[in-house]
Amino acid sequence: MTAVVVGSLPAAAVADPGLGGTSGRPMLALSWAELAEYARDAARSGGCTRPVRLKGRLDAIDLATGERRTMYDTATEPGGVLLMACGNRRESVCPPCSQVYKQDARQLVRAGLTGGKGIPETVAGHPCVFATFTAPSFGPVHSRRTRGKTVLPCRPRRDHKERRCPHGRDISCPRRHNEDDPRLGGPLCAECYDYEAAVLFNAYAGRLWRRFTTYLPRHLARRAGVTQQQLRALVRVRYVKVAEYQERGVVHFHAVIRLDAPGEDYQPPAERFTADLLADAIRDAAAAVRLIQGPDDDHPDWPVLVLRFGTQVDPRPVRPVGDGLPGTGRKLSVDAVANYIAKYATKSLTAPGLPSRPICSRLDIDGLRCSRHYKRMIAAAWRLGARRATGNSRLRTAAHALGWGGHFLTKSRRYSTTFGHLRRARAEYRKRQRCPDGERDPWGRPLDDTVVLVLKTWAYDGTGYTTTAGAEPALASAARARDQEQLARAV
Repeated sequence: MTAVVVGSLPAAAVADPGLGGTSGRPMLALSWAELAEYARDAARSGGCTRPVRLKGRLDAIDLATGERRTMYDTATEPGGVLLMACGNRRESVCPPCSQVYKQDARQLVRAGLTGGKGIPETVAGHPCVFATFTAPSFGPVHSRRTRGKTVLPCRPRRDHKERRCPHGRDISCPRRHNEDDPRLGGPLCAECYDYEAAVLFNAYAGRLWRRFTTYLPRHLARRAGVTQQQLRALVRVRYVKVAEYQERGVVHFHAVIRLDAPGEDYQPPAERFTADLLADAIRDAAAAVRLIQGPDDDHPDWPVLVLRFGTQVDPRPVRPVGDGLPGTGRKLSVDAVANYIAKYATKSLTAPGLPSRPICSRLDIDGLRCSRHYKRMIAAAWRLGARRATGNSRLRTAAHALGWGGHFLTKSRRYSTTFGHLRRARAEYRKRQRCPDGERDPWGRPLDDTVVLVLKTWAYDGTGYTTTAGAEPALASAARARDQEQLARAV
């Protein structure tokens, strides 16, 4: 039997043995029949590594005569199932589907910066700011500090022999950490680190952001010298934001905030509303946001906890032209900001041993193989989610995510297009490719819902390919596609 070898490494690694080649991950041997079956399945599912299998049919009923005919039946498909892409946004779960999500996120952000997708190109001249909202300190942790290309010591102290925490531990660190150092984000003293406050910040970070969006127009009005009622007649605030995990396991936000004139036609605001004025208002609003969690009637002994954003709020104007990336100190371009935000839209906290699904019991936490720091955060979220503690059961549901249970990308309604609009446009494009002359019903007429009633009957049949070798080639092809895309952009 003739067989073909399919690797699960990127194309560059397969071509160059020094990058891995056959000495890296094991290669997968497939027969020509299995390879042809995989190629057919991958084409149907878009290369998804864990597609959803569906069984069912589409029936058309002529509303005039009542005649019923079958339009589509999965019994005609190989294996008797229809493969649908899982659509997972996390790159660690399904790289092909996350790549589609990342490109959609990039188009969504870019449309609000330069126009397109139904947004006029004039928005490129509106006042626009890229801002980062970090969490406060919950205790000293190992970090990687850089100055240009030079890596600085983590936490150097001249008096490290005398300077110790209340528990007697040295809280200095002269090491220059690598990017993959497992100690990054870990506390120098676990007893000093406030795990409960860190988990509660993750849990209520969404509320902090909503309160910030309430405070921002107030401070913008104060900076502009007008009342809030006058401001509503002059300007509107639009935004898109993504949440990102820091190494210490706490989320922070990257946001694009833009000013428009009132209305739905995306007109520029008055000239006095500049990007610098918006940046000053963002600093004021972020410093004023407070969320107090304290005792109530059911828990009178609780301590008062004040949640707020950290002091490292860095609003920077976005220019139509520029070459800088966030954090480089140079001017920010719309392309750099769109790519930066889209990158974090598909990222999640990927650490060895960290669970990807909700925790079911306290015993599951004891059996985790993740770092001690993350395990303590998960245990704190589980403990705070108890009825005797906060009574917030969502803390236990999101314990595997260290308390964060929000969506990783949110936006205001009028910022730009939506994910749903992009998905519908992609579906319409595929319909036009499949049926250039338009869809037709079983009687050969143009499909019209006023003439024909379409009945859809679907049933879930499982997850994954019907062939045992489906996921490995999917991962390999997705890696090669990403490499080719990066090479094309570099050229």
